[in-house]
Amino acid sequence: MAQAALNIVRSSFYADAAQVADILQPEEAVFCFSEASLRQRLGEFTAGFPGDVSFAVKSNPSREVVRALAEAGLNQWDVASVQEMALVHAVQPGAHFHYHNPVKSRREIANAYHKHGCRRFAVDSREEVAKVAEMTGGDRRVELAVRFVLPRDQSNAAHDFSTKFGAAPQTAMALLKDIAQRGFRPVLTFHPGSQSRDPGVYVRHIEAAAQIVEGSGVRVGTLNVGGGFPASYPLSRPAPLATFFTAIAEATTRHFGKGNEPRLECEPGRGLVANSMSLLTRIKLVCSDGDDIFLNDGIYGGLMEFMQVPELQPPYRVIRDGAVLTGRTKPWKVFGPTCDPLDVLPARLDLPEDIRDEDYIEFGTLGAYGIATSTLFNGYGDHAVIPVAEVFNG
Repeated sequence: MAQAALNIVRSSFYADAAQVADILQPEEAVFCFSEASLRQRLGEFTAGFPGDVSFAVKSNPSREVVRALAEAGLNQWDVASVQEMALVHAVQPGAHFHYHNPVKSRREIANAYHKHGCRRFAVDSREEVAKVAEMTGGDRRVELAVRFVLPRDQSNAAHDFSTKFGAAPQTAMALLKDIAQRGFRPVLTFHPGSQSRDPGVYVRHIEAAAQIVEGSGVRVGTLNVGGGFPASYPLSRPAPLATFFTAIAEATTRHFGKGNEPRLECEPGRGLVANSMSLLTRIKLVCSDGDDIFLNDGIYGGLMEFMQVPELQPPYRVIRDGAVLTGRTKPWKVFGPTCDPLDVLPARLDLPEDIRDEDYIEFGTLGAYGIATSTLFNGYGDHAVIPVAEVFNG
């Protein structure tokens, strides 16, 4: 089905990806989005997390997801760029932003402050503090969030952020003092790494946060515990969210003291949105004399993160004529559609022996970093988003 035709029917509502495949027969890969699944997961965060919840827009910058979260009542957004602010503002004019990218140009700071009304900026160096002070005119309504890091405490995370961002504890103390002297509102923040499966990593960071506050002598009213909350993948099964929320609440009281706890914030991305989308791909070619198949999407599209972190391999299933294909399987080598020989999945997939051209493969749990990391290499990757009642998550 031509992409132009898809744009006409994408506002319709379908039961699941199998029905999308059967009725629309999309020629290009599409994302299937369940707003109900996203709202349910948001409810788990807002009901269970002991503080305020924002959304890390970088994990899924689709208009459909932003609109669904805004309509569900979310009005705080963790953003990494002014482009993300513009995306959110187009849907929710009154949005509140946490600009938690610790490195920003002067123009970006000015645009965030003047055009988008941003009053929260992350920093991890004296130079960044000075830039924000310069571009905001020393506005004392501005919050500066010092991002700190605990090196080598990211071993359980799929993506280790400690190698790029974050101030060491002693530096963080100095930054808090600098911020307080300038008259800004001090905030402390950290990120334990994406897909952090151990609640203890939050506990260790909260303990360090209390030590930083005590060592700086600066009162910090807000502690942002970052994102990192995990989703469930076949090779990466985490503890329930409630386990993380309890550990965070108890650690905050234990290390800051009852009655002296800072207001808590979190900014989930993967843990909030991953299970709300799947990717529906179509088989372009099956090599019957071998074990190679070619899809209409690959590592330059919605499957890029699978290439980067094999443990985040999504669940998958084959669909033919609107039904899930079963039967004997064998390992297949799966190539994407581009001319690049690197466009091949890092592991063979066990798929039915009798798969054929025009069958569909649905990859579940791709609501996080599926659309976000897609490129338009060779003209592929302009994914439509189709609303469905349920998505496949294995």
